Amino acid sequence: MTDAAIARKVRRPFYRDLSLQILVAMLLGVAVGTIWPGSADAMKPLGDLFIRLVRMLVAPIIFCTVVHGISSVGEAKRVGRVAIKALIYFEIVTTLALVLGLVLVNLWQPGAGMNIDPATFTDRSVTSVTETARVISFGEFLLNLVPSSAVGAFADGDVIPVLFFSLMFAFALLAIGPKGKPVIDGIQTITQILFKMIGFVMVLAPLGAFGAIAYTVGKFGPSSLLSLGELVLEFYICCALFVVLVLWSIARWFGISLVRLARYIGAELILVVGTSSSESVFPRINAKLRALGVDESLVALVLPTGYAFNHDGTCLYFATVSVFLAQAVGIDLTLGQQLGLLAIMLFTSKGGAGVAGSAIVILASTLSATNIIPVAAVGLILGVHRLLSSAFVPVNVLGNALATIVIAKLERGVDEKTLDAELKRGAPA
Repeated sequence: MTDAAIARKVRRPFYRDLSLQILVAMLLGVAVGTIWPGSADAMKPLGDLFIRLVRMLVAPIIFCTVVHGISSVGEAKRVGRVAIKALIYFEIVTTLALVLGLVLVNLWQPGAGMNIDPATFTDRSVTSVTETARVISFGEFLLNLVPSSAVGAFADGDVIPVLFFSLMFAFALLAIGPKGKPVIDGIQTITQILFKMIGFVMVLAPLGAFGAIAYTVGKFGPSSLLSLGELVLEFYICCALFVVLVLWSIARWFGISLVRLARYIGAELILVVGTSSSESVFPRINAKLRALGVDESLVALVLPTGYAFNHDGTCLYFATVSVFLAQAVGIDLTLGQQLGLLAIMLFTSKGGAGVAGSAIVILASTLSATNIIPVAAVGLILGVHRLLSSAFVPVNVLGNALATIVIAKLERGVDEKTLDAELKRGAPA
């Protein structure tokens, strides 16, 4: 960053700060949802429109960044080494998340004594979730990795099939050697255009956050928070403990300031609290990690893979809510059953990005696989699911940003001076 650019950043009016704009918009959304709950359905399209605009660009951005990043490395062996390190890291951290979630929910027992009859949940929303839920076999999981067609991968927007196609294209581009240079240059130009488009879309971020949070508060309101307040409180504390005990420890071990990193991507973390969609900030996280001095090829490979396989916050959600539902319906899970549940969640959480639907559908699929907790019991948490996702989605985003820097450090693919200087300076304009 030049001296002139730094000066412009310092002189930038405070009201142009995106973090502040999103925060103010969310507070206004809470006020509107509380005062005029009937406007909830009218507010929902604002949040959905913003998320759809970003999702429109996520798949091509993943393709362009992965292809350009890997093809610029020029060495397939290094790509394989990075992928193996990343997957091992993801497996370890998500396992820690599941264990922490199970331990805390067993100690706290927020659902104990509720004695809910699952048969009472028979409305359309519960029926829709239970009908969508299905047990996913390992063979089906492998099939979900491969798109039915190249166009279908981009049309559906699922991360894993797009990532798979991008990797194949990048390795093929490596294989043809110098002949692929014009294609690489063209992809780099398209990437710059896509990021410029994201800049246009982010102008609407405060409006999207306002609509999403107004809908959530207006639709479910304070009554949902009060009725299941103990679960919400326990889960928020669980997410905070994971950040402090696991992510902070990892960051400290690798010489990274987690507080400064969280501040650096603060606008994105605030935004996903409102939208409950990690995809809505993928392009911005991608750009900011490269601005921190992380090698472009490593960001291109590790970040999309993390979005597909590294769902730290979602694993906390699966573990906490599954045991909570068992407690609420009066099922006393043995240690063996909980370990079996943990093993199944390790599998279903990895397939989450390849399954159409939200985390609650994947949760219902997990319950179907265990065949112990009634799937209909998910109706108990439908009212607070958005409140819970407002906690676990930021954990997912922060966990993936940290994971990318950690893997880059292991590969010596970080400019340490740039990383330290940028984290101290704060987020760019």
